Amino acid sequence: MKDKRILFIGDSITEWGRFEDEENIGDNYVRMIRDYFAVHTPEQFPEIINRGIGGNRITDLANRWQDDVITHQPDLLSISIGVNDVWRQLDNPDMEQVYPDQYEEIYRTLIEKTQAETNAKIVLMEPTVIEEDVNSEGNQKLKPYVEIVNKIAQEYGLTVVPTYHAFIDYLTSERPLPLTTDGVHMNSTGNALMAKTWIEAVL
Repeated sequence: MKDKRILFIGDSITEWGRFEDEENIGDNYVRMIRDYFAVHTPEQFPEIINRGIGGNRITDLANRWQDDVITHQPDLLSISIGVNDVWRQLDNPDMEQVYPDQYEEIYRTLIEKTQAETNAKIVLMEPTVIEEDVNSEGNQKLKPYVEIVNKIAQEYGLTVVPTYHAFIDYLTSERPLPLTTDGVHMNSTGNALMAKTWIEAVL
């Protein structure tokens, strides 16, 4: 890994514990990836920046993109967003929603801004799951967002981390442990699966 500065941005799944952590990384998949580098490539240990904020949708990322991404000039940018864009449709249907067309439009704008104003390699993580039931309403509603992530990545030549597919594969197998604490937020097993999937896709 030659990238000297890796920035992770997303929602609470990325944030998890970073505001209580002196290192501002948290107790999450970002820490597990950081620790992987420390163990496997200590001679090329990158700076890890976590810019996850709980509750964020892609509209929130757009509002803070300049300060939380462009200003840092990362060598590698990892984006994980989409769960709240769907979850808000389920738990707060009266609020203004982010449907797939807007999600795709904003995502493209953020990628193009990043490519124009930084030299970062961009990694797109699929949204994970909403409930540990592959047939849940949340997981069905997530599918168009997952498809958009893969379509955009293909069009822009970006790396995809197939986290949604990894979680669905796990949930349809003989799973010994749950992945989340509440159907959305990761426990240690879920974070381990996210980190493993990221490492296999990116490194």
